[in-house]
Amino acid sequence: MMKKKRNDAFLLTVTWLLGIHVCGLAVLSLFRAVQYISLSSMVANEAPVAPAFVRGVWFDNVVACYLMVVPLAVVLIAAALGCYSRALRRGASVWFAILYPLLFMASAANIPYFAYFFKNINSSIFDWFGYTGTTAGMVFQERSYWFYIALFFVLTALFVAFLIWWRKRFDALIGQPSGHRRPWSTVVVRLLGAAALVGLCIFGIRGRTGYNPIKISQAYYCNDPFLNQLGINPAFNLLTSVLDDNRSENAELHLTDYASAIDYTRRELGIAGTVDSLHVLHRQVAAPDSALVTSRPNIVFILMESMSASFLGRGFTPVLDSLSRQSLSFTRFFSAGIHTNHGMTATLYSFPALMKRNLMKGTVTLHRDGIPTVLKANGYHNIFFMTHEAQYDNMNAFFRTNGYDEIYAQEDYPREEVVNSFGVSDHFLFDFALNKINNLGNGAQTGSNRQPFMATILTISNHPPYVVPDWFHPQTTDPETQIVEYADWCVGDFLRKASQQPWFNNTIFVVEADHGKIVGDVDAELPQSYNHIPLMIFGPGITPHTYDGLGMQVDVMPTLLGILGIGYQYDGFGVDLLRERRRMVFYSADDQVVARDSSRYFIYTPKLQKSFCYDILPDGHLREHGDERSFSALREYVFSMIQTAEFMQQHAQ
Repeated sequence: MMKKKRNDAFLLTVTWLLGIHVCGLAVLSLFRAVQYISLSSMVANEAPVAPAFVRGVWFDNVVACYLMVVPLAVVLIAAALGCYSRALRRGASVWFAILYPLLFMASAANIPYFAYFFKNINSSIFDWFGYTGTTAGMVFQERSYWFYIALFFVLTALFVAFLIWWRKRFDALIGQPSGHRRPWSTVVVRLLGAAALVGLCIFGIRGRTGYNPIKISQAYYCNDPFLNQLGINPAFNLLTSVLDDNRSENAELHLTDYASAIDYTRRELGIAGTVDSLHVLHRQVAAPDSALVTSRPNIVFILMESMSASFLGRGFTPVLDSLSRQSLSFTRFFSAGIHTNHGMTATLYSFPALMKRNLMKGTVTLHRDGIPTVLKANGYHNIFFMTHEAQYDNMNAFFRTNGYDEIYAQEDYPREEVVNSFGVSDHFLFDFALNKINNLGNGAQTGSNRQPFMATILTISNHPPYVVPDWFHPQTTDPETQIVEYADWCVGDFLRKASQQPWFNNTIFVVEADHGKIVGDVDAELPQSYNHIPLMIFGPGITPHTYDGLGMQVDVMPTLLGILGIGYQYDGFGVDLLRERRRMVFYSADDQVVARDSSRYFIYTPKLQKSFCYDILPDGHLREHGDERSFSALREYVFSMIQTAEFMQQHAQ
């Protein structure tokens, strides 16, 4: 009889802790329900609501597990060793009574915060702490906030009352500790059980089984921004934003003063008129008088991983070499940075890279106008394909927020097709994308009622770890070139299959690299091959020819929309390369900013405050130049452009 009671005591202790966990989740869900009811007018699109609440419990469980892991470990290990002291349960109850109200406070404050800013509470609230009196007056004098303040106190009081009642009930059920010595086998089993439950709690903190722990992006499931954010736990969002603020890559850049930088950038881009204090580059771009196409063609972007222009013309890339002769091909074109996220924000949204900062990530997913948003406003259906997990680099949240209707990622592919940590191979991605595109494109490709589409396909194979399928037989022996051969073949195979579809002849293709990679000898502190990339545009109305002027990824948006004959509101850094030639281009790497013109190459490392200057020889090679003064124009250009982008990033919504 005594043994049975001790077994019951251990299980009762587990039940006691589980009850607190479930009650905490219930209160957090109640706050979410109040937010949905109070702000339901913000729901803009028809989408199921239930997934937001399911994701909400998921995120709530993450923060609840943070609170649970310490008392769970202490109380259960003690119980496994035969200690059922009421003092431990009282101490744990005090722990929960102090920390859970902090979660409730964030949830309560989040409702009016979201109503005002249309975003979840984040680290910006700490800016108000310097104005304590004003902030307190705002909170308590605004009557619309009183309900949420009262709700916080009522639910907190009920939760604390539950903690007291729940503890007393289990104090009576468990009883006083027994001095009876337990068999070692029973102790071991209980310790293993305690360890398993603690491990399960730690897994709850991680939130998922994937390559990365849970991130904000996991809450996004539809095209309604309110519902996407509803599932994010406010305390989780607040903590994540504080951590983001303290990352070194997010530190504010200071290359020159903002006023002179903005003035220079506006003059360089030909922007006249009054300066908007926040949207300093805002202008209206009119539809060109003579567009290259008069219909509404489909658009297919192929963004190739690490495909440096230095690979072309060497026998590794017969498909790309052929395309360059059949396309509007840009031979002196440069990526915005050296990471995929840089290439996508620059190409699709015309915003340059800011050294190593990831402009897609962040607790607050920023709104950016770009090709997807403009085309969506013009009736396009936008779809994005990636090989890896959807939450990688916050892509799911970022692209759903900024113009894409559908996102396909590793979660949508058969598990057996995943070949490494970056997901599926290129050939599978292209075949999967083709099937989805066919569903969109082959419905009605003629007539005024058809809906054009934009599909963006982001490849990965030319990124370590390299995986070349066994059935593919490259001509070279070096893995670095074998994977390039495979990536090139995949593009050709996709275009060959696509050419057999009805939508193909009414589609403009854009083939570009996200960035380059080091190819051959290192010729400078930032090798040219890392940013020199191909860009090819082909389709109806586009005459194949070579563009030999300078260009960069931020120019893709105005150039493509100019081809399509679409006018738009524009805050970007690009120019329509078919109507304007650049004097200089700029880009950056993790710790460097760069500017170049037709004959000079300027690199600057802000941390070292050191410049590196080179002449560009007719064959493209570099020769070191000792006189930095002759590079002052390039220095002013890149400093002004990057500093203006920094200002816009600091004031982004």
